[in-house]
Parts: sequence; structure tokens; C-alpha cells
Amino acid sequence: MSGAPPVRAHAVSRETGTAARIPGSKSITNRALLLAASAVGVTRLHAPLISDDTLAFRTALTDLGIRVSGSERFWEITGTGHGPAGEAKVWCQDAGTAARFLPPFAATGRGRFVFDGSEQLRARPLRPLVSALGALGAEVTAAPDGCLPLTVDAAGLAGGDLTLDSSLSSQYLTGLLLAAPLMREPLTVRVENLVSRPYIDMTLALMHHFGARTKEDADGRLTVLPGGYTAADLTVEPDASTASYVFAAAAVTGRSITVPGLGSGSTQGDLGFVEVLRRTGAHVEITDSATTVTGRPDGGLTGGFDVDMGNISDTFMTLAAIAPLADGPITVHGIAHARLKESDRIEAIARNLGALGIRTEEGPDRITIHPGTPRPAEIACYRDHRIAMAFSVLGLRVAGITLDDPSCVGKTFPGFHDELRRIFPDHTTPQGV
Repeated sequence: MSGAPPVRAHAVSRETGTAARIPGSKSITNRALLLAASAVGVTRLHAPLISDDTLAFRTALTDLGIRVSGSERFWEITGTGHGPAGEAKVWCQDAGTAARFLPPFAATGRGRFVFDGSEQLRARPLRPLVSALGALGAEVTAAPDGCLPLTVDAAGLAGGDLTLDSSLSSQYLTGLLLAAPLMREPLTVRVENLVSRPYIDMTLALMHHFGARTKEDADGRLTVLPGGYTAADLTVEPDASTASYVFAAAAVTGRSITVPGLGSGSTQGDLGFVEVLRRTGAHVEITDSATTVTGRPDGGLTGGFDVDMGNISDTFMTLAAIAPLADGPITVHGIAHARLKESDRIEAIARNLGALGIRTEEGPDRITIHPGTPRPAEIACYRDHRIAMAFSVLGLRVAGITLDDPSCVGKTFPGFHDELRRIFPDHTTPQGV
């Protein structure tokens, strides 16, 4: 049996489907911004995520000459139908999507474009993307380690055939696919060692929404035909990665939490996290229009299993942070690429759980978390929003957890701490937020 602390008495009774207010998907917002910028006409993007990363992406597009206007309810993007022209210095801030999606877009245009970002973003690898653009004939210069700052001397891209190693991130492939309809000839990519395939499926679905034509053969080669995009309004659904925190919170508090607008038709692979919660004993209901997770009355979790979360790696920390409350060890594997995100996420989880007195074992692509009684500790966030949000969920059950950088959640969910307090008013949340 685990030594996990019990749920406080006031949390034992369930409520029926308390609705969580989850902001729009970052992945959809930033992809849609670029697609709209590349399209002919004006696109209205409803319910976009407004956060540090999406604002950085929006600003980067305006630096490239794209007009974006609107309010909190919608953004209007006036697309040009082609790549950018002229010269621009583009500040990507901490946004990995900006650093990986925008250089291929720039390469389809004409001019000189310099991309740079924070020290954290400069540490994230770009070499596979730089090599791929070079193979397509682009003139791209990166820092000696293959990272930012990066300069694109653009004269358009012809297209062609390409082999791309996607073992580090699916974002390199996404960036190339998004730019492909602006190339002069078809782009065919043979993808090797692809991680996070659901993100590619999302990319393709959004490209089709804006009129792109693609095909995939039996060998897994993806081909995108030229012809550009057409403006198309879009409503952004709630962020499934962000929803993982309130779903996990439901599981460990014995509550029932519903996320409206996130249903069976979602393009986001991270909704699959609820199936992992089902293995811990939570009840899960997915309809066309919403997803609800209900924890066991005692807030207990079933452990003793091994799960591959390679396709939903942004949610592995959510599971890992609450895993000490389970009645047996939980092993997550297939997540080697998570070491190359905002932080080395496997190491960050292991160190923070160690500070809480929890035993873990880690390997290159896995981590095992053993049951235990977490003790009070300060969580090192490593400027990583997902570390902060994941351990905030554990803080609903464990008193004395603090975060050294609570504001880092602004990268994807500026109102996270307020929303957690609203949904769980009778539970403690991390101190100092």
C-alpha cells in the first residue's frame, strides 16, 4: 500500500461535472496563425489562446509583414498568399513553434530574415530543420551548434524530395509541411523515427481546412502539392495538454471535472491522456462536445503499470507528478525527446520528486515513480510551464509545496493558478502563487 496522504474529508463527496475554463490550444493557435498568414484573404480566428507563446508567434508574424488585428475573442489575419519579402529581425522569445515553423515560411519568400530568441530557446536544437532547408536549396546560416540565431537568405523554394530525421521533435516536419504549398513544386518527405505523430495529424487536418492538398503513401512518405492556401475562419478548441492538469486534479480529489468543447472530434492527440487516467481508476466519459473525468471517491490511484506516452509526451509530467499517490509504481517510457523541451523534463521530474522524498528511477527514455508520502518542498520549475502546472496538481493533495517560478505558466495559461483555486476552493494550492 502507498503511504500517500489521504484526501481531506471535505473532498470525498463528488460533484457532477464542474466545468473547467480551459483556454484555446496553443498548437492549433500558432499553426492557424501561420496558415492564415500564408493564405489569400482574411481569416478570423475565434477563441485563440492568448499567452506568452502565442503573442510571441503573432508578433513574429507582424515582424515578417503580416497584418494581425482583433480582440480577446478573435484575431483577424490578412494573408498574403506567399512568403514574406524584404528584411526582418524576428524575436521568437521562448516559443519553439516560432523558431521551427517560421524559418521554412521565410524561405519561401524573398529577402533576409534573422531569427533569434531567449537563452532557453537558443539551447533547443534546430540542426535537422537547418539541414532540411539546405537540402531544399535554401541558404540558411545557424549558430555553430545548429541553434539560434538563424539567418535565412530567401529566394523561394522549389520543393523536391527529402528524408527527415524526426526523432528529436515533430516540429521540424510540421514547419516544412506548413510551408510546402508555397513551394513551386510538390514536396515529398520520407520521415524517419517520427515522434508525436498526433501533432502531424493535427497539422495536416489544419492544412486541409485552409485548402492544401496532401497525400501519404503506404511507405509513410508525405507529399504536399503546390497551390497555396485560401483564407478560412476557424474556432480554436480548448488545449488538451492544458486540460490534462484539471483532469488529473479530478482523479486525485475524487471530483468530477468537465472540459466543454473538447470532445471525440478533437484533432489533439493529448486528449489521449484521459485514457491513461482510466488506467489509474478514474472514470472517463468523452462525448461529441465535452470530456469528463471523475476520480474515485477516495481520490486513490491504481498503479503498477507501464505506459508508452511518446505520442502524448507533453502530458507525461502530469501523470508523473501525481504518481506518488498511486498504490504501485508507474513507469512512463517512449519520452526521450522530452529531454529537449523547455527543460530536460525527465531529469526535472526526477529531481523534484526526489526533493519531495519520492524514489524514482530514470533511463534515457523512461522514468519510474514509486509510491510514497510526499513531504513539503520547493519545486524547481526550470522556467518550464508544464513543470509548474503538474506539481500544482500534486499540491491539491500535499500541503507545503511551493513553486520557485509560478509565473512561468504564462507561456500557455496565464490564468492557471486562479482557475485551479476556482475549481478547488477547499483544497490547498502551491504557496506564493
